Amino acid sequence: MNGPLSGVKIGILVADGFEQVEMTEPRNALETAGAGTDLISPNKDKVRGWNFTDWGDEFKVDVSLDEALPADYDALVLPGGSLNPDKLRRDPRAVQFVREFFDTGKPVAAICHGPWTLAEAGVLRGRRVTSHEAIQTDLKNAGAQWVDEAVVVDDGLVTSRKPDDLPAFNQKMIETFQQYCPLPAGVAELHVPED
Repeated sequence: MNGPLSGVKIGILVADGFEQVEMTEPRNALETAGAGTDLISPNKDKVRGWNFTDWGDEFKVDVSLDEALPADYDALVLPGGSLNPDKLRRDPRAVQFVREFFDTGKPVAAICHGPWTLAEAGVLRGRRVTSHEAIQTDLKNAGAQWVDEAVVVDDGLVTSRKPDDLPAFNQKMIETFQQYCPLPAGVAELHVPED
């Protein structure tokens, strides 16, 4: 599909209990913008969402975390839900996977409780971020400057607070990924002639 992210490959990292809408809506927005997405999980085959107050649907895992390589992706999305990032931040493989995106300067988008894993990865010091208010102290303790705003962009990191922020989150995520992700081979960058 053609779009501003055509040819870009995005990893979406989740464990059981991710807030379902915080995965499905960004994934749909990314694919509509032309990106390819892989659902990555410590689970091997299926991963189960959380639908606001109860368990939600099961989703096919595209790539298990054991087999996923950060080098294969241009950017990363971390949905929230309190169960999901609590599992991921206690999984050394997930923490290292996330850290490598920052080590290589690739953009990351995290919403709600998603930044919990970023705190564990030690990548928030000096960054301006937002999140679900319940984890603001954890993010501050990790060195972040926490603010209560719908969406915050800081040097390739996009963060939002909750499902109500998804429209703003999706827009800034796509803009940021477009800015940071390399153009795929064979796609010429448009140059506006100077006057």
